[in-house]
Amino acid sequence: MPVEGGSSSGSASAARHPKQKRKAHSLSIRRTNSTEDRPQGVQRGDMLEGQDSKLPLPLRNNLLELFGQIEREFENLYIENIELRREIDSLNERLTGDGQTIEGGDPTKGALKTKASHSTSQLSQKLKTTYKASTSKIVSSFKATAGSRALCQLLKEYVGHRDGIWDLSVTRTQPVVLGTASADHSALLWSIETGKCLLRYAGHAGSVNSIKFHPTEQMAITASGDQTAHIWRYMVQLPAPQPPPDVSAPCDDDQDSSDREEGEVDVEGPCEVPTVRVATATLKSHQGVVIAADWLVGGRQVVTASWDRAANLYEVETSELVHTLTGHDQELTHCCTHPTQRLVVTSSRDTTFRLWDFRDPSIHSVNVFQGHTDTVTSAVFTVGDNVVSGSDDRTVKVWDLKNMRSPIATIRTDSAVNRISVSANQRIIALPHDNRQVRLFDMSGVRLARLPRSNRMGHRRMVCCTAWNEENQSCNLFTCGFDRQAIGWNINIPALLQEK
Repeated sequence: MPVEGGSSSGSASAARHPKQKRKAHSLSIRRTNSTEDRPQGVQRGDMLEGQDSKLPLPLRNNLLELFGQIEREFENLYIENIELRREIDSLNERLTGDGQTIEGGDPTKGALKTKASHSTSQLSQKLKTTYKASTSKIVSSFKATAGSRALCQLLKEYVGHRDGIWDLSVTRTQPVVLGTASADHSALLWSIETGKCLLRYAGHAGSVNSIKFHPTEQMAITASGDQTAHIWRYMVQLPAPQPPPDVSAPCDDDQDSSDREEGEVDVEGPCEVPTVRVATATLKSHQGVVIAADWLVGGRQVVTASWDRAANLYEVETSELVHTLTGHDQELTHCCTHPTQRLVVTSSRDTTFRLWDFRDPSIHSVNVFQGHTDTVTSAVFTVGDNVVSGSDDRTVKVWDLKNMRSPIATIRTDSAVNRISVSANQRIIALPHDNRQVRLFDMSGVRLARLPRSNRMGHRRMVCCTAWNEENQSCNLFTCGFDRQAIGWNINIPALLQEK
């Protein structure tokens, strides 16, 4: 999480849990017919680890982990099988106690015999269905691990910040550029096609924690650890496009580089670029770190979220504070506005997110949602009537605005989820994780893909945020992380949906 001082190298460990190293699981599938051939007290995994192997150690560890998962799946199936067989035996015992048998018996009790056979048949069918579903689940997991036809092409790497990047956003107007907010006290604008830095905003005295662009004008709002939010104008000229690099890899690439996990991009910063140092408007009403900001529909008002447990609503033209949104018990982590309605959602470390309704000028209603068990790191609107929330409890939940009593889908992951984003056209959720992964899901909670993370591409440290760009026919996803770089990906949506 962004901090006030702006130095991310020391703050990441204080704001985040220590990164857990991946542990290699030994293969321990038990085989009763070969136990006598094994030395006493020696497990199968120990025997495998003592053998010479030509496989790279990370790949070998991944295989051992996968086989361990397979073993647990079959153990669950075995337990279910035993329980179902017990039910069948219990039913047969009850039938026998009543003077009924499955084979032979009194012909006058044919109806009872038929009923018993029908019950037994139902249990057998249930057993088959359970096996079929579990087996399909195992096969599906193999399919996802082996690779997908959906391709994720590396578009460009945007390198130039001197510290971790907390947030990024894409302009909604022409020219389309990428904006990044960093703990190095600056925000940079980039050419998406060439990766060239076009402009630097250097008006903040603390970490820049968020950046969002005006819906119709060349303006941006940035939130900072200096307890302010700045509104500033920009003018950029795009350079001539260059041929795209021919670098592609299948999604769900499991190749990893453990020795680069703690590495950082060693750069001296971008070349000399135009710099904006004075804001058009400075919003100063908060008493703590301003962690996020966004524009309300129409762009005449903005909302800011702060560690002082409040969100503020301002008039853009006059910088006047219109409303202070209070009620959260702990620091806010994010805020987001609806693309077409005057709705605001704020998330907090108090495990809740709140929906603020400004559609009626005379009534400003608020609803509190308690669907998570840890910090809600972000909650965002979709183009439809949905809210998607992500949390440090390793879950992402999809909610229906018309009925927010319970989520309509829950996505469970293996790592804390940071600032999520949802594509407007295809409604695909991009999840950035603490463990450097970026996963894609649909709105029903079905996993579609995982972005490559190997020696050649991907983030080396925690991924903080994702943002979509669907202006053209191609669909681009941008990610940023604590390794000081942002990455652009070209997502093959037709292949992704076909794989689904």
